[in-house]
Amino acid sequence: MHQAKRLLVLLFQSINCLYRSVFSSLMLKVMYFSVTVNLFAGKGFATGRISLGEIEVVKITKFHRVWSSDSSHDKSKRATFYRADDIPEGFHCLGHYCQPTDQPLRGYVLAARTSKAVNADDFPPLKKPVSYSLVWSADSEKNGGGYFWLPNPPVGYRAMGVIVTHEPGEPETEEVRCVREDLTESCETSEMILEVGSSKKSNGSSSPFSVWSTRPCERGMLSQGVAVGSFFCCTYDLSSERTVPDIGCLKNLDPTLHAMPNLDQVHAVIEHFGPTVYFHPEEAYMPSSVQWFFKNGALLYRSGKSEGQPINSTGSNLPAGGCNDMDFWIDLPEDEEAKSNLKKGNLESSELYVHVKPALGGTFTDIVMWIFCPFNGPATLKIGLFTLPMTRIGEHVGDWEHFTFRICNFSGELWQMFFSQHSGGGWVDASDIEFVKDNKPAVYSSKHGHASFPHPGMYLQGSSKLGIGVRNDVAKSKYIVDSSQRYVIVAAEYLGKGAVIEPCWLQYMREWGPTIAYDSGSEINKIMNLLPLVVRFSIENIVDLFPIALYGEEGPTGPKEKDNWEGDEMC
Repeated sequence: MHQAKRLLVLLFQSINCLYRSVFSSLMLKVMYFSVTVNLFAGKGFATGRISLGEIEVVKITKFHRVWSSDSSHDKSKRATFYRADDIPEGFHCLGHYCQPTDQPLRGYVLAARTSKAVNADDFPPLKKPVSYSLVWSADSEKNGGGYFWLPNPPVGYRAMGVIVTHEPGEPETEEVRCVREDLTESCETSEMILEVGSSKKSNGSSSPFSVWSTRPCERGMLSQGVAVGSFFCCTYDLSSERTVPDIGCLKNLDPTLHAMPNLDQVHAVIEHFGPTVYFHPEEAYMPSSVQWFFKNGALLYRSGKSEGQPINSTGSNLPAGGCNDMDFWIDLPEDEEAKSNLKKGNLESSELYVHVKPALGGTFTDIVMWIFCPFNGPATLKIGLFTLPMTRIGEHVGDWEHFTFRICNFSGELWQMFFSQHSGGGWVDASDIEFVKDNKPAVYSSKHGHASFPHPGMYLQGSSKLGIGVRNDVAKSKYIVDSSQRYVIVAAEYLGKGAVIEPCWLQYMREWGPTIAYDSGSEINKIMNLLPLVVRFSIENIVDLFPIALYGEEGPTGPKEKDNWEGDEMC
């Protein structure tokens, strides 16, 4: 059974590797940063405006309230809708902004104008809409009327967002601009902001009404989609289809990505915003540098050979390139004392390995910080009121974890942070991040598992409703790594070849630990015996509640083999 699973995984990874290899080579041939050092980077960073080719955009963060929903209109929460204020002369609104009413006002919309060098009178980049279509309306004694209008673009153009008014009359076409289709990309719904269970449409029929934030469908360091910051609304069910049919996002056609920071600016940003990483006070498996791991006994194994080979401190004798063919893996030394020493890690040598990449078409910079731990310790399970430390389940060699902080290229400010948690994670706005000494963000690493969290406490991976799952315990301690000082930039492809010299070990695409198949039967029996009869589940249901990694794990791969190396973070 395990062998069959391994063969299926190998087949899938081979196909995925071939696809990624072909796709990446094609894209990198197109993108400028595969050829020479980018001399334009940094010239437009934190200047307030960004050129996307034929249009120039500015980020607007000052708003005027137009309308708010109230408790009689929505099922769960209220939303407030705003129009942009203080738009610079010559720039035009692309859509209105909205957010939940109970959150601090912190968002943006882009305003656009035609770039000065463009002369396209017959087919200009921006045009007024032909008219508007009323999507939905509401009226209340407390908040007055709210009318939602979708711009009807001229042929060959696309609307970027919705307009909200407090009166039933159709807005002036001067209110907003539509964008030429070749300067746009498709967008999709991101988060639902408002849902009204039943509402009246303009034709008198009844239907649901929902409001969503939007984002480009294609995201990642090679993607060109730019989020406008506006919203989408509709009176039909969007649960089965995320792509938005009526509006789009912008597309960055400027190959220089001039708003991305240069290397000096990257160092300045990291030294200013680099988070402080806290490890649990009872952590037994600390991080280390990759070099320390290699120097202290890590071995490279190859399929069909029984003995491992020592690894050079730089990783220069590791197989480079290609993809994970499962033919090589790294493991701990056989000597028990050396193995125990390596498992413990070495906090003093540890450092953050930094990958800098464009996000949202180069309007943001993602600074991805990877941390390496030689060993991932056993899991601790929570069964209702019971806590059960495992003996082996959850253990594996070579644990790569990361977190990401996203910098706004318009202003140079910290915008969001992504906290990676095993196979998932989530974005946290800067306003919800904990800041510690020297105004640095805090990152809490979970006991044994090293997942990242924004605040101290206990996070359950499993069923929070039933109180069954894997515990992720995080807390402040004296065990810290200051990423603003202890970091190494290992990759920044947009800067061009030679700007950053990638270490040899980064090119190792195989497994950083051996494949593990846990004998979980006895552990599951322990779990079942702990459960009271009134809440006892079948074996099958218990298995479903816990992460699949508890029952066996392929050897973990390095940073470049992760989907988020080129793609966006997976939430």
